[in-house]
Amino acid sequence: MANVAGIPVWREIGASARASREPLERHAVVVVGAGPVGLALALDLGRRGHRVVVLSRLDFVAAGSKAICFSKRSLDIFDRLGVGQAMVDRGVTWNVGKVFWGADSEPVYRFDVLPVKDQQRPGFINLQQYHVEDILIDALQRLPNVDLRWGHRLTAVAQGEDAVEIAVRSAHEEYRIRCQWLAACDGSRSTVRDRLGLDFEGRVFEDNFLIADVRMDEGEGPAERWFWFDPPFNPGQSALMHKQPDGVWRLDFQLGWDIDRAAAAQPENVERYVRAMLGPRAKFRREWYSVYTFQCRRMQRFVHGRVLFAGDSAHLVSPFGARGCNGGLADADNLGWKLDRVLRGAADAALLHSYDFEAVLTADENIAHSSRSTDFMTPKCAASRAYRDAVLELARDCAFARPLVNSGRLSTAVSYPDSPLNTADADDWDGGVAPGSPALDAPLGEGWLLRALGDRFVLLADGWRGEPPQDVELYDLGARAEGLDALRARYALRPGSAYLIRPDHYVCARWRRPDRVAVAAALARAQGRPQ
Repeated sequence: MANVAGIPVWREIGASARASREPLERHAVVVVGAGPVGLALALDLGRRGHRVVVLSRLDFVAAGSKAICFSKRSLDIFDRLGVGQAMVDRGVTWNVGKVFWGADSEPVYRFDVLPVKDQQRPGFINLQQYHVEDILIDALQRLPNVDLRWGHRLTAVAQGEDAVEIAVRSAHEEYRIRCQWLAACDGSRSTVRDRLGLDFEGRVFEDNFLIADVRMDEGEGPAERWFWFDPPFNPGQSALMHKQPDGVWRLDFQLGWDIDRAAAAQPENVERYVRAMLGPRAKFRREWYSVYTFQCRRMQRFVHGRVLFAGDSAHLVSPFGARGCNGGLADADNLGWKLDRVLRGAADAALLHSYDFEAVLTADENIAHSSRSTDFMTPKCAASRAYRDAVLELARDCAFARPLVNSGRLSTAVSYPDSPLNTADADDWDGGVAPGSPALDAPLGEGWLLRALGDRFVLLADGWRGEPPQDVELYDLGARAEGLDALRARYALRPGSAYLIRPDHYVCARWRRPDRVAVAAALARAQGRPQ
């Protein structure tokens, strides 16, 4: 595996040449950053017909220790972008997690990350980030309206009332772009954030963790998440093991705070931990070793005029719980349809304030879960350790204690009950999916509900008379007889009921006896139009 400036290379692409020779280009949208978040946002906008420029400072797909766990919610997003099946085919599917304590070979607790069965996608797949990026890049290269520019680095940002002007440098030239909207998806060390003089607020945890991605040729091993508290191979600390494709395993070891980070990442020191976990005769090869510190921080706001922040450029969380990249993909999913409507003139730019509201809420929930996980995993006083050990002891036999075991609450979709885009219930509902919550998949004859919803506003009705309002597609279950029991149960549907579902598959309204006027009003609110 080659390296460029210390960064391992997975796939060489080479620097891109511009088609234009103009010193000042004009574009509707520029996405800065070609990680999963920037690529997913560009793919969403590109599939909707918009011209998009993507700038990547690298001219290759980086390998190394990055995201590997992609949640069901992210897989649903990938499905909507047309790449979900490719991700699942390439990844390692898993639904079961196990928590171990001490030298006991039996788990004190096991959990299922897909408690509601009969959905198209699993709870999680494990897939190296470079494979995810490869799949997204291949999809983008089939869109003639998306311009991927490799080796083009943003150097300056100047914002006006109706446009953003940026300076860009490649190996061969310097030029400027004037765009209507700039999406900053350029990671934790965001150049866009730096050039605008913005920063994070939050907490850095006093602990260090070692990631060892190793390739093993022998032994299949379980496609499960295994987490240890105080194991004999890392006494007094924690450890984690995940299976990846290609015979690669992610091993994670807590190291403590007062360490020599450079020495800890040296192969001879890393391999001491690996052999302690896997056994002295284990055969493995190094893929990537690194040491990191937890951070749970975010920007105060994600929308700054015509500059929109998403992913790690906007927020950072600890990796336990797989909330980093999954949270960033949720940002892209939330932002894409709203920016599409603004660009087409179907909504005012004020709609993007709802992106700020909802994405900040998502970041705060992820940060809260990650902070609690880290505090449980790394107790800093005797009382905290006594509480943790008591919970683990009780979890062996007592069901009530198991939800208190916190080895990293795994990423799930965040609900927005107070979103300004919701219409509150006016009817009594016993169950179902409340406004502000993500739609729940269900069998739909020979298909699946989420796949049928697509990427537009849908009125999911169980019997509807007349025409629906403009700009919403009717999906009437009343015309379908078989194979809908699970769907009706999950949505508490009965004849005459209906749900209004957003393009990102969030419920924004529901009724027992809707009429066209009520649906039109809820649709207008969901698109940020004045009421």
